[in-house]
Amino acid sequence: MKEDQTFDVYYDKEGDFLELSLGEPAIEGTTEEIEQGVFITREIKSEEIRNIGIIDFRKRVLTLRKILNKLNISFPLEISFYK
Repeated sequence: MKEDQTFDVYYDKEGDFLELSLGEPAIEGTTEEIEQGVFITREIKSEEIRNIGIIDFRKRVLTLRKILNKLNISFPLEISFYK
């Protein structure tokens, strides 16, 4: 992630869905499932990743770090769940 790049994190507790948005939304994007329950959206022209979505996030919490490393995205990440 670029030093001045903005990001948004959205988590739907009821649906257990996490969405990580990197920078501005894609003007024209394409979304693909890169592994079961994990989706990325890329800007078509630049192929930059703009969004990562994870279904059943509590089951895949460690997957996010793995995906970020695999996609070479540096992101300050600490996740805690409270009941």
